[in-house]
Amino acid sequence: MKTKKSITIFAASAAVIFALLYIILGAIPLSKEYNYIPEWNLDLTTPVMESIPDEAQMIPFKLGQTVGYFTEEGGIALIKTFPQKASISESYFTTYNSDASQTDFFSCYGNKVGTIMDAGFPYLVNNRIYLMLPGGTSFSRCNQDGSIKWTNESVIPITAFSSNESFTIAGYADGDIRIVNNIDGSNVLTFNPGGSDYSVILGVDISPDGKYIASISGHNAQRFIITERAGDQSKILYHETLEHELNHRTLVKFSNDGSKIFYNYSGGFGIYDLGLKKDIKIPLTDRILNIEESNNLLFLLGKTDKTYTVYIIEKTNAFLGKFDFEADSAFIKTYNEFLYVGRDTNISKMSIQKK
Repeated sequence: MKTKKSITIFAASAAVIFALLYIILGAIPLSKEYNYIPEWNLDLTTPVMESIPDEAQMIPFKLGQTVGYFTEEGGIALIKTFPQKASISESYFTTYNSDASQTDFFSCYGNKVGTIMDAGFPYLVNNRIYLMLPGGTSFSRCNQDGSIKWTNESVIPITAFSSNESFTIAGYADGDIRIVNNIDGSNVLTFNPGGSDYSVILGVDISPDGKYIASISGHNAQRFIITERAGDQSKILYHETLEHELNHRTLVKFSNDGSKIFYNYSGGFGIYDLGLKKDIKIPLTDRILNIEESNNLLFLLGKTDKTYTVYIIEKTNAFLGKFDFEADSAFIKTYNEFLYVGRDTNISKMSIQKK
């Protein structure tokens, strides 16, 4: 009887404790999750051109053999097809062929802005106009009318290239990295990270303030390297030998605020935090084509064969999820906390809300 009574008391006590825990935990709100809500979808096969106000944000796109601009509200501001090659940025676009010379370029409203008289392939980045010269070893920066502002020459093929407001940085097949002042085209610094049997720069970027350089370089000891610039000198702050090696160009990119470095290596995606001096790796098999940031999220566009995948990462470095689709061409873009996804002949807008 005593045992039965003890069991009854224990069961009653457990029930009370369970009830109290249920009440307490039930009062704690559930953690919020990100939700991706479709806003609109554009069909580029039957575009409806609209009159766009001057103050509208023009968002560039390139899909297959089509370039153009759309607005946040889903209006098509401009759309052009091209037979061979094209380059587009927030400010300008141009189309050209494989032996390009005397290349016209246009504003996002379709007005002719200027002509690049010299031969070479135009490369547009925001409001900056570059010309990659024949032979693939030298490049020029152009003025806003297309005339040459300065030229940086070399005899070694360029294998990686990046630019911000203040600096242009190029990596070469012999392992050299060259930093160029965007105002006058002067060489700020040239160095070679070394450390590999076969030197080549596969990906490179420079921080917005010009203080740090990040690169993936070499074969037979391929490395991810962070270098600090101090005047005309450089020193390696961090380096890591990668377990598996790439044999193609790859993406290396500083975050918008310069606090982190994103890089795509063979088998994954890395995030290096300069403040914490911490490297986070996320296993991925795709080749990452593009990285877009919003205030709290990071979006990656990856590709394997004809499958594109959009990966979503919180800026706390937490992997949130992904979605994929089949396409011949695709892009992603963020603006004002919205995600835009292009797929062949369609562009979709999604709002990103934490609920």
